[in-house]
Amino acid sequence: MLSLIEARPTLLKLSDALSLRFQKIGDGPPLLLLHTIRTQLEYFRSLAPLLAKSHTVYTIDLPGHGHSPIDSSASFDEPYFRQAVIRFIEELNLSALTLVGESIGGALALTVAAALPQRVKRVYAINPYDYETRYGDGIRRGNWLANFIIGSLQIPVLGALNAALENKMILGKIMGGGYHDSRKLPADLLAEFDEVAHRPGYKRVARKVLAGWRSWSKARDDYRLISAPVTLIYGDSDWSRPNERERTRSLIPAAQMVTLKNTGHFSAVESPLELARVILASE
Repeated sequence: MLSLIEARPTLLKLSDALSLRFQKIGDGPPLLLLHTIRTQLEYFRSLAPLLAKSHTVYTIDLPGHGHSPIDSSASFDEPYFRQAVIRFIEELNLSALTLVGESIGGALALTVAAALPQRVKRVYAINPYDYETRYGDGIRRGNWLANFIIGSLQIPVLGALNAALENKMILGKIMGGGYHDSRKLPADLLAEFDEVAHRPGYKRVARKVLAGWRSWSKARDDYRLISAPVTLIYGDSDWSRPNERERTRSLIPAAQMVTLKNTGHFSAVESPLELARVILASE
């Protein structure tokens, strides 16, 4: 069986303006992994092979992320990402599909399930990023540097300047605020995220995603439409607060909730074995 690192990436053209880089490994029922803000399919390099022992696992670079092409005219809000994922699923004609997403990927797993009840069999929404009350709210909860840098990105001119000055060290400090133990952020994975961040137009996309913060909270409006079984999985050190987690659970019919110990917002990197155990136990 190919690991995620060994599998050959493919670029799937969905329209003249939209193409997604993806990888496919394993054999069995289809399962789609949706990554966090500012990461890419390599984010799941530890989790995907575990799930591929019993599933055909698809991982994608969301639009403008990783090595997926950038459409500078796109909105990069939740509805835009949702439609991109829907088009990917429909283009590959995936059915009886399990959706697994983390952070913005977790919110997308829920809204896509609401939109495609005939195709989605089950949903695992991990640390869904659906609670923002201000620009970059979730990320800014990580540490003082994240609060300062991310908060500044909304300011005209200064935001563009600070985004341009970002380097691997700063990115590591900001992302480290999303871990229970920041030492579990692998240096080579951080280097990949930093290299991708230097693609032309990438940092502008990152700011546009943050500028669409209202759309991630509004995504909760669709949760009542979900008919597939849903398991919400939260790290005990996730950015979300207990009342925000309970609010999300209350909106989804018959949703179950699981908490991972000693885990932050980036659980697929920090606790992949425990996360895989929870997912596979219900499959």
